[in-house]
Amino acid sequence: MGQNDANGETVYPSVDRDAFRWAEKKAALAETAVHVYGKYKAVCATDTRGHERPRGASKLDLLVDASEGFIPLWGKGVTLRWRFNQFSLEAFEQPDAAAAAVRLLLGKGVDQWGEGAPIKLAERDDAYDFEIAIREADRCSVNGCVLASAFFPDAGRHELKIYPKFFELDEKEQVETMAHELGHVFGLRHFFALVSETQWPSQIFGEHDAGKPFSIMNYGAASTMTDADRRDLKLLYEGVWRGDLKEINGTPVRQVRPYHETQEADRLVALAALLRTG
Repeated sequence: MGQNDANGETVYPSVDRDAFRWAEKKAALAETAVHVYGKYKAVCATDTRGHERPRGASKLDLLVDASEGFIPLWGKGVTLRWRFNQFSLEAFEQPDAAAAAVRLLLGKGVDQWGEGAPIKLAERDDAYDFEIAIREADRCSVNGCVLASAFFPDAGRHELKIYPKFFELDEKEQVETMAHELGHVFGLRHFFALVSETQWPSQIFGEHDAGKPFSIMNYGAASTMTDADRRDLKLLYEGVWRGDLKEINGTPVRQVRPYHETQEADRLVALAALLRTG
C-alpha cells in the first residue's frame, strides 16, 4: 500500500477525494454537540460508557476496558480478517473507488500506531471477523453526530461502521478518526472513561500526567497520536504476552482469539468427535 522513501519511512499516496461522492445527495443534519472531534461537533459511539467531559479531573494516558469484570486483550499473533459490506458501498457513485479510498485510510490509521499496534489486519472475504459498513444516514443526537464506531476485543463478529459526516472531514482528520477507532479494537477505552459512570469500569495503564491530556483516545484539540500512546500500548501487550502482566490494578487480563480462529477450532473439535463416533 505504501512505499519507503530514502529515509526508510513509509509514504502513502493521498486519498482520492472524488471517491466519496454520494450516489444521491445527502440531506444536511443539524449539529448539536457537546465537544468537537475533527471538523464537526461529534461523538464516538464505540465507547458510550465513559463520561464525555473530564470535569477538571486528572487526565490518564491509557485506559483499558474492564466492563465485563476482566480486561479483554488480543492474544499474541492475532490477525483480524475483515471485508467490506459490499451492499453498503452502493451508496457511492463509484463503489470500487470508495472502497480503495477507505482501504487506504484504514492502512494509514494502523500506521499511526506504528510498533504499538498489537495485531495485524488482513482483507478476506471468507471467515471474516469484521465488516466495514458505510451507513447512508448520519447518526446524530443531542450529544452530537457519530463519525464512526468500532468494537472491543472478543471472539464475535462485528462491524466497523462509518457515517456520512466522516467523508466530509479532511484526510488528516479521517486518519485520526480511524486510529481512534482502531484504539478501541485494540482494547482501549476513552481517555476520560474513568471520570464517571463507574458501573462501567476501566483500568489505568501507563503514565499519569494531569498537565498533558493529549491522546488519540481523547476528543477535540487534545485528540492526537502521541509517543506515549504507542509506547504504553506496546508495553501493555508485551507484558500480557510474556505472562508478566496477569492483572491491572486487581482486574484480571484475559487474552481472546478472533472469530475465525474459534470457529475453526470448533469445526475441528466437531470433526474429531464425528470421526470417533463414526
